[in-house]
Formats: sequence, structure tokens, C-alpha cells
Amino acid sequence: MKYKAVDLKKVKTYSIKERKNLVSDSNFAKPFVNNGSFNSFYNSLPDIHAGHNFREVIKSFVKAFKQKKTIVFLLGGHVIKCGLSPLIIDLMKNGIISGVALNGAGSIHDFEIAFGGGTSEDVSENLKNGSFGMVEETGYLMNTAINNGYKNNSGIGYSLGSEIEKIKLPNRKNSILYWGKRLDIPVTVHVAIGTDIIHQHPEADGKAIGQGSFLDFKLFCGIVSNMENGVVCNFGSAVILPEVFLKALTIARNLNNKVENFTAVNFDQIQHYRPNKNIIERPTMNGGKGYSFTGHHEFMLPLLAASIKSELKKAKK
Repeated sequence: MKYKAVDLKKVKTYSIKERKNLVSDSNFAKPFVNNGSFNSFYNSLPDIHAGHNFREVIKSFVKAFKQKKTIVFLLGGHVIKCGLSPLIIDLMKNGIISGVALNGAGSIHDFEIAFGGGTSEDVSENLKNGSFGMVEETGYLMNTAINNGYKNNSGIGYSLGSEIEKIKLPNRKNSILYWGKRLDIPVTVHVAIGTDIIHQHPEADGKAIGQGSFLDFKLFCGIVSNMENGVVCNFGSAVILPEVFLKALTIARNLNNKVENFTAVNFDQIQHYRPNKNIIERPTMNGGKGYSFTGHHEFMLPLLAASIKSELKKAKK
């Protein structure tokens, strides 16, 4: 035969004591102790792979906050309708979040929660008879706010937050838009015409929607321009916000702003092309670090928020 079996007796081996290991039991997880603190739980996480990366991300948040650097969150609509707004609002109130970017769906869920404490209709059922997205109050109030904002040269985020405050929507305490207005933290809204239910209503005005979103885009570019040594964190937006972020970063650098060394983080239930390319990989090619984590928002955002606050508290001691 042309080929002969190798003789394994001739292979060279060496002692495990000489080998460099990538995993050590010193980095293993530790069992949680009953009645332990959250900090003890955080410290019990394995310092390996995603566990190590998560710790690095928390360090980046703490460092950025202590140095008063920009920390911006990009939020998809699913994050809002899964009941996680109070955690974002808490981070805003504690001065940890510098700015929030929402897609159109996020703004709708936020507004509806402020209005009546509930959101997210049965799309499949209501689509059958053409009633999907046709709730009068949502379409009328949101479009009226956006139209008035157009007249006042205001972006969508500010216009909606102002409207929620003005008409005193009963559940506004759980609205990111409202607290953005109250705390003077920019909350920008980035839409694509035709993707949101309020575009189906007679009050919808393409000029107002387009101009309002464009003003928010320019404001968002200003936020990104100040993100050197800061953090950008995308939660659950697979297309629109990653695209918006990439363009905003381009403008920031085009205008000679130094935005190279920052931490970029993507959390999602499954990993998508655009967030990983447009937030994690491409923006950090010349500096900074990017991290991706996979898991349900209902678990990952509470873990992130609690870890940031816990480590900040420890850092103050």
C-alpha cells in the first residue's frame, strides 16, 4: 500500500506539570450560600469564558461611571414589553446611563405602559380581522405628540416624553421616555416608516415622523461622539439600532472626534449578524473591546443591572 499506519509508540509526550492550562479550579464556580448577598452570588460565578467576559464588562461599566464617561443603552421593543423598564429607569436615576436609544416598537410599548400599565396585543388573533395595531389611544396620542414635536423642532423621544409628562399618564413611573425628560437624559427614537403600528393611523404624518427621527439621529450622533472610554450596550435590537449606531460612529469620527477605546456589548436571545458586525466587531477594530452574550432578556438584564450596582457599591468602600 502507498500509505502505512503510524506507530504511536514513537510519539513524544511530556508531563502535565509542564503544560500551560487555560482552565484552573481557582476559576471555578462556587456554590451559593443560603442568605448570601448578591455580591457573594456575583463572586461565585465562574471566571471562565462567558463568566470571565461578563466580569470584564462589569469592570468597564464601573470604570466608565467613575470617570464620568458616556454609557449608552440601545433597546429593542422586546426588552420593554418583557417588563424590564424599571431596571433601566433605576440605572438612569442612579446616573449610570447617559443616554438611551429605542426603536419604534420600543417607544410604543413604553408609551402604552405609561398610558395603562399594559402592552403587547395578540397579533395573530387581531390580524385576522384587520384590528391589529388599531387601538385609537396609542395612534392618536403618539402621532399628536410627534406632530407637535415637528412644529417645535423636537425629536420623537423628547416629544413623547413631554407628552407623557404633560397629560400625566397614570403609569408614567414605568416609562423610560418620561424619565428621560424628567432627568434630562436623552432618549432617542429611531424608526423605519411602515414598521410601527402608529403609522397605520390617520394622524400619522410622514414629514413629522421622518423629521423627528432625523433630529434624534443627529442627537444620537452627539452622544456617540462623546463615547471615548465609555460603553455602548445593545439589548435586543437586531437590525435598526445596530445600523444607526454604525452610521453615528462614522459621523463622530468624520467630525474628528476620538471614539476608539470603548467597550461594546451585545445581549440577545440569539446572536444576529448586524449587532455583532456593527456594534462588536467593526467599531472596535482599531481599539476597544467587544463582547457578546446569549440569553433571555428577562434573566440577562437583571443580572447585568444588579452586577453593575453591586460592584459600584463595593468600589465606594
